[in-house]
Amino acid sequence: MEPKDTISDEQLEQPEQPEQVEQADPEPPAAPAASAEPAVPAAPVMKRPRGRTALLVAVAAVLGIGVGTAAGYEIQDRRDPTPLPALSQPGLAYPAKALPPGKTPDPLPVSQDRRVKTDGDLRKLLVDRPAGWSDDPLELGVIDGWASPDIYARSYKDEGGMYEYLLESDVRRVAAAAWKRGQYANATVHLVQFRPSAVQPAREFAEDQLAYMSGSEIGAGNEGDAIKGSGIGRYYLYGVERKPGYMPLYHARATMYRGDIMADIHLYDTAPISKKDIRTLAERQLERL
Repeated sequence: MEPKDTISDEQLEQPEQPEQVEQADPEPPAAPAASAEPAVPAAPVMKRPRGRTALLVAVAAVLGIGVGTAAGYEIQDRRDPTPLPALSQPGLAYPAKALPPGKTPDPLPVSQDRRVKTDGDLRKLLVDRPAGWSDDPLELGVIDGWASPDIYARSYKDEGGMYEYLLESDVRRVAAAAWKRGQYANATVHLVQFRPSAVQPAREFAEDQLAYMSGSEIGAGNEGDAIKGSGIGRYYLYGVERKPGYMPLYHARATMYRGDIMADIHLYDTAPISKKDIRTLAERQLERL
């Protein structure tokens, strides 16, 4: 007899496994059958906020600056105050010694008060006529050492625009000198004075003239040379101008400013002009200003 727990051969045969079929998008598994006890949900995962470290560093930096500033003020507060220099210092007052009651100080000398020089007769600031030169009475527009602004503007290519510029810049007066030497050489010197202004019109006028001098259309076509001690002042030699039927024309110019006065010097000749001639005249004019 076979025991009751004996398994037959049919029972020993394994059942055939179904063929697996690949699916592109498998369906999600069915939800498990509800049990008697509810499932415990998984604990949520907290995400770390972005930029938290950078924010902490920034806050720490701000706190550090604040603490450092407070410490600096505390250190300064513990120190004794540094005494300031006295407002009244010897050597700065005028006059140097106190005057008796009712007496006023004498005006400053010309060497110390520039207004005494520039508010007087402007013609006295014109450079002296060089040796070998004589006054040129035929120079139009120069009358008794003066030239009106509109006459001075006529020496420019755009005379209308120049005259308007001078008026807008609050020109005050123009002192002028005209000389000649021999048959063809002549020279003009103009001192263009402007009324006091916060924008320094004399400097602007000089800078505007110097700005185009390096060009060859209406300028000298070169950078020129600096006038010693003048700041931005320069002198130039133009290229010779030749026209059929005319003698060659040589031209030199010097432009500078000091205070409220712009100085403009021109030399013309049919013979070459040396740099020394225009430089010497410019330096002497600067000394008078």
